[in-house]
Amino acid sequence: MSDTAPRASGATLPIPVTVLTGFLGAGKTTLLNRLLKHPALRDTAVLINEFGEIGLDHLLVERLDGDTVLLNAGCLCCTVRGDLVRALRDLAARIAKGHVIRRVVVETTGLADPAPILQTLMSDPLVLSRYRLDGVVTLVDAANGMATLDAQPEAVKQAAVADRLVLTKTDLTAPEQVAVLSARLRGLNPGAPLLEARQGEIAPDTLLDCGLYDATRKHPDVRRWLDAEAWQAQEHPHHHHHHDPNRHDSRIHAFCLTFDAPLPWDGLATWLEVLTMTRGESVLRVKGLLNLEGEDRPVAIHGVQHLFHPPVKLERWPEGDDRRSRLVFILRDLDRATVERGLRAFAESARQQAVIAAGDGQPPGTG
Repeated sequence: MSDTAPRASGATLPIPVTVLTGFLGAGKTTLLNRLLKHPALRDTAVLINEFGEIGLDHLLVERLDGDTVLLNAGCLCCTVRGDLVRALRDLAARIAKGHVIRRVVVETTGLADPAPILQTLMSDPLVLSRYRLDGVVTLVDAANGMATLDAQPEAVKQAAVADRLVLTKTDLTAPEQVAVLSARLRGLNPGAPLLEARQGEIAPDTLLDCGLYDATRKHPDVRRWLDAEAWQAQEHPHHHHHHDPNRHDSRIHAFCLTFDAPLPWDGLATWLEVLTMTRGESVLRVKGLLNLEGEDRPVAIHGVQHLFHPPVKLERWPEGDDRRSRLVFILRDLDRATVERGLRAFAESARQQAVIAAGDGQPPGTG
């Protein structure tokens, strides 16, 4: 499977990009200001999106100070997407001239739908050649989180696609209220670690280097999110019955499929293509660690709606891993049975074709 090899990048590795999101008032700017004072965030460029006057003829991109860029012409998930790409290209040009930038943080407006942002980071050729999506960090206001999730579909999507969920304002919220919100977030996105920031303080290493798709380092979080299904089975055996059907997140659910036997890449790739072409709007996120037929190393895949990142062959399996394939899905208005049935059908078809090819190369009755 030659297309799973990491892309060559010469002496310069792709720069990690962290997307910091969360609904209005969740505390993104406060947390970001604290993080930027930490040595781990040295040489970090920050792209900040805020609402401002939307020009009819052009969008404004204004450098505020150092490596901070204000994208102030509207919501980052729509009108400013072009400016996001241009800002990243500008940073890449500066790096090429010797300017040191080791990380990029994109802080979105609280109203942003994160999926188009991720698609932008995963689709522009120049961006892909210089940057890699390191992870999505979503902040949730503990005091107002339940009401926000009930009323705002953007907040639900922000939580559903996160690699890290961070509760803020827990010191101002009753413990039982925090517990109820935590349970809801774990049900919405069981694969994301649920962390806590007090007054904007949190250790940077818990948020950065999510790392699953960085083939140059180990992947300590692989098993945590890939074992999401086990958590659901133990804690919520009838999980799908516990949500109020009037809540927005009753339409969004997460699950993990596991496969003991190696999967055929041809069948899996074909199925993913069909899935994204026909139901891409329902595929909020897919993450997977795969044991493929003919491969002795794990292969990571990562997709958002209609777009899939090129598969990446990792250096090794996590220590002690049982080497099963795991696929985590975060879907909206698409049931698990349909997805699982389609995957198994395409995999079985690919295996049958391989058997035929290994024989006389002709299907029965066609010779």
